[in-house]
Amino acid sequence: LRDIAITTRNTKRNHGLFRNILFYGPPGTGKTLFAKSLAHHSGLDYAVMTGGDVAPLGHDGVSAMHKVFDWAEHTRKGLVLFIDEADAFLRKRATEQISESMRATLNAFLFRTGEQSKKFMLVVASNQPEQFDWAVNDRLDELVEFKLPGPMERERIILQYFNKYIATPATSGSKKARLKLADFDWVKKCTDIAQKTDGMSGRQLSKLVIGWQVAAAYASEDGVLTTEMIDRCTDDMVNQHKQKIMWLDREQLSVRHFGHRIPEELPNLISHSQKERTVS
Repeated sequence: LRDIAITTRNTKRNHGLFRNILFYGPPGTGKTLFAKSLAHHSGLDYAVMTGGDVAPLGHDGVSAMHKVFDWAEHTRKGLVLFIDEADAFLRKRATEQISESMRATLNAFLFRTGEQSKKFMLVVASNQPEQFDWAVNDRLDELVEFKLPGPMERERIILQYFNKYIATPATSGSKKARLKLADFDWVKKCTDIAQKTDGMSGRQLSKLVIGWQVAAAYASEDGVLTTEMIDRCTDDMVNQHKQKIMWLDREQLSVRHFGHRIPEELPNLISHSQKERTVS
């Protein structure tokens, strides 16, 4: 990731051709966050859209796709164009699950990305890149896998969020701060929790620690966070995670054997493409 950031910054500085990149891996592993940081580090603007934005456009998808790339080609600073959940519209054209309008939109995308650009860098993210049309793969210059955090990474993530959401507010000295900490070794506790949360993403760990904060500050009489609260919240989150994995396994099994998901997915609601100012 460091090499990508350095290469992108030097490409902009030397007016070179940007490389197109695929970020793939489970949800919540930092793909969007890194794309934003990449733009900020490189001095580029940042824009994001999702594959789900495209499906509801129907026959208007082709003109909308051309408008996006026309705009990207005329940005003053250069642009990281990030497409999340890209497999929603970049899937294989031969499949029966893709409509004629979606196939036409995909062809427009392929036409506009046939050559690398000096004005924008294309970054696509997917949890299921194996569904991509092969012509899409041909336009990607680099593949980057985002894996779920291991035990040491989970420990660092939990400690980071514990400091941010609990330790710092609890020790701020503010009279308005309701959150307090019971007397326990919270560093050791975070280490123990890291061992219990195998398979969880960084996003899920963030939500876990926020759950501890809510349990103490808003769901208790005195606002004191105890080890019992942490254990109870963690057990609930771990059980919910296991249930979601069971649902995912069932869905993947149905796709593998029957060619479609059970139950059928509803089309994503449109969420318009938006340009964002980058943040560090």
